[in-house]
Amino acid sequence: MVIGACLPMTVTMSIVLTKSSNGDEAVAVFNAATQNLIGVFLTPTLILMYLGVKGGDIDLADVFIKLSLKVVAPIIVGQVLQSVKSVANFVKMNKPLLIKMRERCLVFIVYTVFCTTFQGDNSGFGLSDAIVIFVVQLFLVVSFTILCWFLMKLFFSETPKLRATGVFGCTHKTVALGVPLINAIYASNPNVGFYTLPLLVWHPIQLILGTALAPRLSNFVKEEEDRLKSLKTSPITDV
Repeated sequence: MVIGACLPMTVTMSIVLTKSSNGDEAVAVFNAATQNLIGVFLTPTLILMYLGVKGGDIDLADVFIKLSLKVVAPIIVGQVLQSVKSVANFVKMNKPLLIKMRERCLVFIVYTVFCTTFQGDNSGFGLSDAIVIFVVQLFLVVSFTILCWFLMKLFFSETPKLRATGVFGCTHKTVALGVPLINAIYASNPNVGFYTLPLLVWHPIQLILGTALAPRLSNFVKEEEDRLKSLKTSPITDV
């Protein structure tokens, strides 16, 4: 649970849901990119600090190197390849296929983590533990989403687009960084699979909840913007 709390927001999912909710897509892109780059170095530090793990127990430098190779290096390579015109054209022409490949790769990663978690009797955890985690995670996702909605209203009462953006940005957790991070820190731990389970439960819940909220948030943003616009353009009469 601590590991999940220290992770940054998702990249693709939060941006897609923000766009579907008529939120501020530029803010979502900036937050996702910034959080995930900073998270490569900040998240492991927070995890080790909160869990009370001593520096001698885990090679922090080795963790940073692994995360840099698995997370930062692909981002740099991707940015470099974007400048190559032939590669950019290929990606543009085959974008639907590449999106499907990315989704299938993510599903495969989740599947292998579940296999690692429940293979044999090494994990020491059963189905009842997984059910408890699911119930707790469901309660937390719903509770934090509601809390975030009212807090965003408090700070951005006249900016409905930011309210819609904040609902996803404040509650989403990334699997793309989370799974490599957990494997890097606890590679030799027999319970490494189970440590990823809360994150793997959180991920589909945030996807289902976000998909259900997106059209409602989109209608809210449009209605709220129209209301605010009418208030600014309405003539002021003296009584």
